[in-house]
Amino acid sequence: MGDKKVKKRELPIIPLRGLSIFPYMVLHFDVGREKSVNALEEAMIDDQLVFLTTQKEAETDLPTADDFYQVGTICKIKQMLKLPGDAIRVLVEGISRAKITEILGEEPYFKSAIEEEIYEDEIEIDKELEALMRTTINGFEDYISFSERISPEVFINVTTIEEPGRLADVMASHMILKIEQKQEILEAFDPKKRLEVLYKILLREIEVLEIEKDINVRVKKQINKVQKEYYLKEQLKAIEEELGEESGLYGEVDEYKEKIKKIKLPKDVEKKVNKELDRLFKLSQSSAESGVIRNYVEWILDLPWNKQSKDMIDIEKAKDILDEDHYGLKDVKERILEYLAIRQLSKNMKGPIICLVGPPGVGKTSIAKSIARSLGRKFARMSLGGVRDEAEIRGHRRTYVGAIPGRIMSAIKDAGSKNPVFLFDEIDKLSNDFRGDPASALLEVLDPEQNKEFTDHYLEVPFDLSKVMFITTANSLGTIPRPLLDRMEVIEVSGYTEEEKLKIAQRYLLPKQKKEHGLQEDNLQISEQTIRDVINYYTRESGVRNLERQLATICRKTAKKIVEKDIKSIRINTKNLANYLGSKRFRYEKIKENHEVGIATGLAWTRVGGDTLSIEVTTMKGNGKLVLTGQLGDVMKESATAGISYIRSKIDDLNISENFYQELDIHIHIPEGAIPKDGPSAGVTMATAVISELTKIPINKNVAMTGEITLRGRALPVGGIKEKVLAANRAGITKILLPIDNEKDIEEIPENVRKKLTFVLIENMDQVLEHALVRKEEKDED
Repeated sequence: MGDKKVKKRELPIIPLRGLSIFPYMVLHFDVGREKSVNALEEAMIDDQLVFLTTQKEAETDLPTADDFYQVGTICKIKQMLKLPGDAIRVLVEGISRAKITEILGEEPYFKSAIEEEIYEDEIEIDKELEALMRTTINGFEDYISFSERISPEVFINVTTIEEPGRLADVMASHMILKIEQKQEILEAFDPKKRLEVLYKILLREIEVLEIEKDINVRVKKQINKVQKEYYLKEQLKAIEEELGEESGLYGEVDEYKEKIKKIKLPKDVEKKVNKELDRLFKLSQSSAESGVIRNYVEWILDLPWNKQSKDMIDIEKAKDILDEDHYGLKDVKERILEYLAIRQLSKNMKGPIICLVGPPGVGKTSIAKSIARSLGRKFARMSLGGVRDEAEIRGHRRTYVGAIPGRIMSAIKDAGSKNPVFLFDEIDKLSNDFRGDPASALLEVLDPEQNKEFTDHYLEVPFDLSKVMFITTANSLGTIPRPLLDRMEVIEVSGYTEEEKLKIAQRYLLPKQKKEHGLQEDNLQISEQTIRDVINYYTRESGVRNLERQLATICRKTAKKIVEKDIKSIRINTKNLANYLGSKRFRYEKIKENHEVGIATGLAWTRVGGDTLSIEVTTMKGNGKLVLTGQLGDVMKESATAGISYIRSKIDDLNISENFYQELDIHIHIPEGAIPKDGPSAGVTMATAVISELTKIPINKNVAMTGEITLRGRALPVGGIKEKVLAANRAGITKILLPIDNEKDIEEIPENVRKKLTFVLIENMDQVLEHALVRKEEKDED
């Protein structure tokens, strides 16, 4: 290196805002601040030299000594030009770097003592310094190649500079750097160190510029692609308009994409739909597949992906709605109110799957509608009666001609909500054949763990059914597949009692029929006993559907009379009821006048409610043949055989001839032979009737019984107790024998009926005979 000499000077200071100047650099800038103008005037008076340094913060308007860097550049003022508004434009040339050693004054301008380093001899360039200079020049070349703001001529000028310090300053003056980076170079007084600092900054800047260039290329390509697409689409629009197709394919696809943005589809679904739209765009207008794609996209867009009803969580109001729509049905209403209470406490509960089981006409379907109304939800319904094609549930794949989604997704679309109350009607009447098993397809729909991502074969995208409240109805559980039944909560909706039917008729059916037939309240008056007669003698059902038809008939005939004879009011009573409905259609077994041998009163359950069975037994001389008549099913025949075997095992206890099964033929008959009968419930009754006939002990006329019999004479529980007891009460029975395991079923019987009856819980035939057979002393008492 050459010898270094330090020269001291006193010069005015001008702080620069956002600018830096290097030695050998020419710079023009505007001066406006008072102190800076004063410093400029002082420099012009002296030797035109001024010390320029950079402010640390460009925003500072009135800097102090601490607000600018200590190292700056001594510059010679080349030119001054006064501008409007007292500003001065100055042209300066950098001479050498220097450092402030002391601030000599701040008014009227900054004045400081500075030290300037001067190299008297040429700097010796060794191999290391030469290598550093070459490397820095190569780096500067790369920098120029990436930066479009520096002309190639600058590089040619730089390569002619042989002095390392000057080389670094000239390169730094042409580079676009931060103030901090420029200051770091300026503060490196040693030429070699200055080159090292510059080279380090060069490498970093080149790396950043490379990344910038990649980004620019990528963005430019993207912009070019967008511009190209826009241009082509505009051309396509113009062509479509020219051809008279104003909406055109492009307009149609664009409209679909706008809808997709509005409804905010799930990401997977949006990706699938956009893929289909891209296919549509490429297809010919005349292609058959374009219609399939349009239909598919419209289906997706019409589904309520984000629409759902807000639950009306008001238990009292819901209770009032359920009571308003239906009389009775305590269990069903209780379950709905429980669900509402849980929804109020927990928002994340999945929709329950309720199965309403009961005879026809008890209001299962209308219960589901009332549930939807009480929750403030939409209502969707699908009848499953006779459905045998799996595609009805899951839809057809789009490979088939005329493919459509399944009826579940169709109903959800029609409901316009993702959380409706969805009714599957007649789930016990599902069928199956070579087209699949719909019951198995329903497993996914009715499983709370699976239906969150129900995938219809047509739509091929998952849809969340977990918010749907599914309700199913069935007349019988026997035909529902076990795995399907396992996913549902079964609620029994048994038949109505006479009292319940009376209240339903008075509150709902009669006012409804009067309104439908245009009758005013005063036009038709029916007494309570008349409605009871309609219930008992003109209908035989568990529900009220036929009762409503009979009341409709009365209203229809009343309307005819009012119009024909100009009568304002008609009163119907038990005496003139036959004029409107004809002769009585049904009769009920009534209590016998006397105790009789071989005739026992049994209880039966039918799809239209309970009924009493008069089981008759007679014996004749023969060879032990058992004859069964009355359209009995296999189970009933087996019960009769089991009863005979029990009797034979108890010959001594019952005082029966030990050879009766060889000497006598036994005939068991159940009247109304045209009606098929089956089930184990009559086992106890048939055995009692046979014992009565063989012992010639009469059976109590006031006793009815039900229960299955075993070979050991045990009485096993049976079903349909509520309906059977109601039938017994209607027939005038006062004592009912029930298997002990049916004790829990007594609670379901209406209290007003329970009070009229005596219930005896039996475990075996001995207890049955004790209460059913009328001994001699009982006869005498009678």
